Amino acid sequence: MRRNILTCAAAALALSASLCSAQSKPPSAPAPKPDAIQAKPTGPNFPPVPPGNFTAAQPTKAQVDAFLKTSWGYDPNRKWEVYGIQKTKAPGVSKVEVLLGETPSPKLASLIFFVTPDGKHLITQDSVIDFGADPYAGNRRVLQQSANGPWKGSASKQFLLVEFADFQCPHCKDAQPVVQKLLHDFPQARYVYQFFPLLAIHPEAFASAAYGECVQHLGGNAAFFKYADAIFTNQDQLDGSGADAALKSAASAAGVDPARAATCAASPETAKEVHASLQLGENLGVDETPTLFIDGRRIPMLAVPYPQLKKIVEWQFSLDKSQPAAASK
Repeated sequence: MRRNILTCAAAALALSASLCSAQSKPPSAPAPKPDAIQAKPTGPNFPPVPPGNFTAAQPTKAQVDAFLKTSWGYDPNRKWEVYGIQKTKAPGVSKVEVLLGETPSPKLASLIFFVTPDGKHLITQDSVIDFGADPYAGNRRVLQQSANGPWKGSASKQFLLVEFADFQCPHCKDAQPVVQKLLHDFPQARYVYQFFPLLAIHPEAFASAAYGECVQHLGGNAAFFKYADAIFTNQDQLDGSGADAALKSAASAAGVDPARAATCAASPETAKEVHASLQLGENLGVDETPTLFIDGRRIPMLAVPYPQLKKIVEWQFSLDKSQPAAASK
């Protein structure tokens, strides 16, 4: 379940703004001569860029272009022009303006963000985002090292899909067919389920995660995913007095002794493991479920139609195919 309401599906991309959330009116493109033969528009017509728009030493235009290509390169119809990189009153903070459009529309929008003095982060609207030619590398390394939840798919961690989810979250239940499509379309990927119980709104989220941790411990990954299927199928039973019976029934459906699962779920060690998964998500900026990381690239999972999500995965995996695979655990 989402904690925040996204204003635009483009929040699932590297920037939390796009054509639907342009921040300022873009400059007008040159008007055609009256006697020119008017052809049908084939895409955005960017105006000339004034040389005076570039007053900051960093980031460079090439660095901004590299970042945008990594973020948006999956969509061949998206076009952009870096229109300015300027100094601000804040020492070392640069203001970047990008004009962008989508073919075949001639319309332009303007996106403005600020880059921190170290060149490692950008700020736009209410978000702080990693910046650079490979802005997801840090998240990717963290997840390769620490996303140790139940998994299926490839034994290699080179191509990594990590979902942070809550068993009591209706949107997480809705996302399960998406996970199955991803596993079918990307057999080279390792999919990892990370517990992210929304404690403030789902009273049985932590207990169901603890049971899931124990089912995986007692029965292995295959047992965990049987448990997950059973929990999501009977999610409505987690409300009220029937929750304990629903958890034990799901453990039994996974082939695990429900009494052993219950004892394990009540242990401090299991609570520590669930809290560690929750902390991992919070450290990575997860604030809603389900959230998917594609080699470190964070996507609000249901904010993106599957055809677009598939393109993003294909693009990110193509960028990361030369990256060394982390050791599996």
